[in-house]
Amino acid sequence: MTHLPPPAEELRLLDAELRQLDARRAQLLTRRAWLVAALHQAQQRPHAQASPWPPQAAPARPETAAPSVQNVLLVLGGVLLTLAAAVFTLVSWGHMGIAGRALVLGAVTLATLAAPVALLKRGLRSTAESVAGLGLALTVLDAYALHAAALAGTDGTGYAAAATAVLAAAWTAYGLLPATSALRLPLPCALAAAQSPLLLWAVAADAGPHLITAAMLVTAGLDAVAVARLTAGAVRITAVVGAYGMGGWGVLGASWLSVTAGGPGDACRAGALLLLAAVIAVGSARRGPGVRHALGLAVTAGLLVVGALGGVVRSVVPSAWVVPAHLAVGITLLAAVRAGRLPDALRRGLAWASGAVQALAVLTTLPVVVVVLLGPAGRLARVWSGAPSDARAAVTVDVPWPPHATAAPVVLVAVAAVLALAVRTEVWRPRARLGALGLLWATALILAAILELPYAAGLLVLGVLTGAALYACRITASAAQVTALVLALVTAAGLTLVSLASQSATLAVLSALTTLFAAASWRADVAPFTAPVSVVYAGALASASGAAADWPAARTALLVLLVAAAAALLAARLGASRATVPVETVGAALGLFAVALVLTDPPMLALVLALCGVIAAGTALRAERRPVGYAATALFVLAAWVRLAAWDVGTPEAYTLPVTVPALLVGALRRRRDAQASSWTAYGAGLAATLLPSLVAAWADPMWTRPLLLGVAALLITLLGARYRLRAPLVLGGWVLALVALHELAPYVVQVTGALPRWAPPALAGVLLLALGATYEQRIRDVRRMREVLGRMH
Repeated sequence: MTHLPPPAEELRLLDAELRQLDARRAQLLTRRAWLVAALHQAQQRPHAQASPWPPQAAPARPETAAPSVQNVLLVLGGVLLTLAAAVFTLVSWGHMGIAGRALVLGAVTLATLAAPVALLKRGLRSTAESVAGLGLALTVLDAYALHAAALAGTDGTGYAAAATAVLAAAWTAYGLLPATSALRLPLPCALAAAQSPLLLWAVAADAGPHLITAAMLVTAGLDAVAVARLTAGAVRITAVVGAYGMGGWGVLGASWLSVTAGGPGDACRAGALLLLAAVIAVGSARRGPGVRHALGLAVTAGLLVVGALGGVVRSVVPSAWVVPAHLAVGITLLAAVRAGRLPDALRRGLAWASGAVQALAVLTTLPVVVVVLLGPAGRLARVWSGAPSDARAAVTVDVPWPPHATAAPVVLVAVAAVLALAVRTEVWRPRARLGALGLLWATALILAAILELPYAAGLLVLGVLTGAALYACRITASAAQVTALVLALVTAAGLTLVSLASQSATLAVLSALTTLFAAASWRADVAPFTAPVSVVYAGALASASGAAADWPAARTALLVLLVAAAAALLAARLGASRATVPVETVGAALGLFAVALVLTDPPMLALVLALCGVIAAGTALRAERRPVGYAATALFVLAAWVRLAAWDVGTPEAYTLPVTVPALLVGALRRRRDAQASSWTAYGAGLAATLLPSLVAAWADPMWTRPLLLGVAALLITLLGARYRLRAPLVLGGWVLALVALHELAPYVVQVTGALPRWAPPALAGVLLLALGATYEQRIRDVRRMREVLGRMH
């Protein structure tokens, strides 16, 4: 209810605000004078008491502006009066006669509608708006009272239609009168009331759903005309809301009628309603609420045209061709855009509508493409179960064939043609061509299954598609190259799955794919992707060949290792190429796969591990792959251990010496290259690998052979450590020698201890402690001297 006041009223308000500001200024100046005087007195009398008078408090600041208070009061007053009038009309109406009713109604309504004239002359515009709203509400109550008293026998819906039409006309006339033209409430209310007559008349006449929908669309069209002719303001906003509201409900009703049409006649009538809605949308787009709405309205108009014409065609064609029918209408929109002279916003909107229809049509073909690509995955559980009868049976293993798939190639080809021919802008043309390429690929992919070609023909089609996609990788444009590469990989995967039905087909397909991807790897830009894929298919071919020859898994692993070795040689040949690491990674994965194949056969597992070690050692010969040597060593050790386990060898030295000897040789080479290297780094791990397990075995061994040999070896290691002044051999050998000696002397110590009296061991321990205490200082010096000697060793 807040409105901009007229100039005289606004001037009065400004004067009032200025007077308040002047009063506030005078108050602040008085306070400032008092503060200056107080400060002056404080400077003259520093020890004087402060003024007993407290400073004057500032007046409370109003929290609500005067116009807001005014509007609240006016709105509440109008609401209360309206409620009172409603209660009077509904409750007290029956206590008065005919003359009294007419007199009260006429007097109250006329007085209320006339009051805003006087209020406007006095400049009370907000009050006039409130009273006018009350008067409009009274007219509604008058209409209700008239029907209840004099026209109770008439149809309620028809009377409501006539009453809303009369009220809309009366409110319009009231808002256009010279004396009340300044009021802003009557015209929007009249326009809001005008939304109902046509719809109510259609309902009162027992019209069918088509006429009711037409009434809503006609009302929306009238609202659109009002929007085009009115300037900005509440009336125009009301018209916009009415146009969108009635138009939206009308479009929903017409769409439902089109979808549920029982024959061509019903479809034509529903299509006519949709075309009416499209005409309204086009007219609103050209002269509607603004440019920002024009694009959306144009898109809506295009979709409505497609729905109208497509619905008519749908009623006369088989269900399988419904999507192509709508697609044809959508493509026709592009022809209309190019042929006619339309505003830019309308042209772009129709183009976007056509694009949306084409995108939806392509989405309907997605189930067919998914079945063709992923359906053969069911063959993984039944490999080489037998060649199917045709290409469709080859892809529908565990999934049903989608209905209405016959029209899918038509849809894909039509959209591809539009993308290739209709898009001409420099920015979108390359992208459109890529899209057309993808759609044509999808068409060729599903064509064999749709036509139910023979199984071999289906395989041939997929193979040709793979080769063509790999050949297309020669394109220098990055986006096109990536697209072609992705299509090649996807097609090759689908071809592999389909070929699993037949043994001969599997071998032929894997051979062809290995060759195709290897040939494509000559291009350096795609080699990082095609070279490892070629190695993968070569490994798959080796596995399939072994299975076809009825070889056990252990022998098949040797074939897989051949591919891994070839991958290592290829990686060495590639050098610093970007394809080197992917090829090596795939080769390592094939080596692990070969190991997995022979896990249940220890002798073959040892052989495979040794061969993997040979491959790793060969790779480690390259300067940039030296760390692979550790993996080679580990593989050789594992191979030796598995071989020994296969021979049922339980002696720990048989497992530890193959580790110790190479470790000591490597340590010796390390010391020759770097004389400053620690003996622990060079020899510690190698010596510990044999000495510690042998020491544990010696303590549990009742025989004398192992302790004797271990003691001799520990003595030699200790002497070598002392000779070359190396800490690791000296410490490890000395401790092992001491522990072995303790193990050998333990029985005799136990025997002697049993022959002595019980008091002898404690006495001997006490003597020992006294002796140690007596020579404590000397022993400390000896220990320090020994530590210095060891510290000078390497």
